[in-house]
Order: sequence, then C-alpha cells, then structure tokens
Amino acid sequence: MAMKIKHFIAEYPVDRDRVEAHKERMLAEVRAYRLRELREQAGLTQAELAARIGVGQRQVSKTEQGDLDNARIGTVHGYSQAVGGDMAIEYVVGDVRVQVA
Repeated sequence: MAMKIKHFIAEYPVDRDRVEAHKERMLAEVRAYRLRELREQAGLTQAELAARIGVGQRQVSKTEQGDLDNARIGTVHGYSQAVGGDMAIEYVVGDVRVQVA
C-alpha cells in the first residue's frame, strides 16, 4: 500500500541544515563550472591560464572544481581578467552594499 506524504515526512523528517549545506556545495559547483566555461570560451587551457596569472595548473583545476573558499582573491581576480572579465567585491549587510574592490 502506498504511503501518504504526511506519514512519509513524519517518518523521514527534512534536515534543513543538511539541505542548506548541500545547496551551498551545489552553488559552488555551478560557479566553478561557469569559470571553466569562460576559460574555454577564451580558448585557454588550464595550463595557459595558470601561466598568465602566475599560479600552478593545479590551482586552476581546484578553482574549477569549486574550491573557491580556499582560493586567494588575487588568483580569482587574475582568472577573471585572463578570461576577459573583471571582478568586484562587495560588503553586504541587509540592503546596504559597499563595493570594496
């Protein structure tokens, strides 16, 4: 017999902290994938991009795998410039946004 949704939720409650952690991981992966797309559109290999910004190819690979929390701001800034863009850093509190770089 099929279980009703309210019984299923009662038996398997949603862990909101786990959902939020997963959401953050997924967003990091999407951002990293977008960086890879931009690099490829610029016609650069990871090694070529790394040479342009003065890091190892491994760092570019880690960045493109979503390891943005451990990346240096200068590396991400250099990456964005190497693929034809730029980067802005904002301090945000509620509705207040202050561009700091």
